[in-house]
Amino acid sequence: MMTADHAAVDRVGFAAWQSSDAFKGIDLDSDVIERTRQAFAVFPAETDAEVHVAELDGIVVGWGARDRAPDYISDLWVDPAHQGRGIGKALIERLCERIRADGHENVRIDTQGRNTGGIRLYERCGFSITWRGIEHSKSMGIDLEKVHLEKPLS
Repeated sequence: MMTADHAAVDRVGFAAWQSSDAFKGIDLDSDVIERTRQAFAVFPAETDAEVHVAELDGIVVGWGARDRAPDYISDLWVDPAHQGRGIGKALIERLCERIRADGHENVRIDTQGRNTGGIRLYERCGFSITWRGIEHSKSMGIDLEKVHLEKPLS
């Protein structure tokens, strides 16, 4: 990720988070929304994660990251205006290639338990749910239903 991509990564991530079905019908406190917005704003400049961006006509329309563990996809965000066009799948495939090239046999990803669109995408990409339960979100500062998924890379 280039420094010039930082604002776009922030914009795409927060827009995708806001449009996700993970929080439909839930009235999130304005403090939670602001903490999340701030987490996206500082992520590009503060991360040492491996970040891959997807561009169309020179505009960042999605991104994915490997952070916290070498076999883990920590982030996958696609601009809502560009969802359903294979961008998320392409980012997952690229990140899986990198994880496989680093010698790992499996790849892991987590998402909100109510993120049915994300879960469907991950399952179409070969992931299976390995755990569902409640976890604390540091960036949001609240407990959430989460889903852990895993995919073999062989």
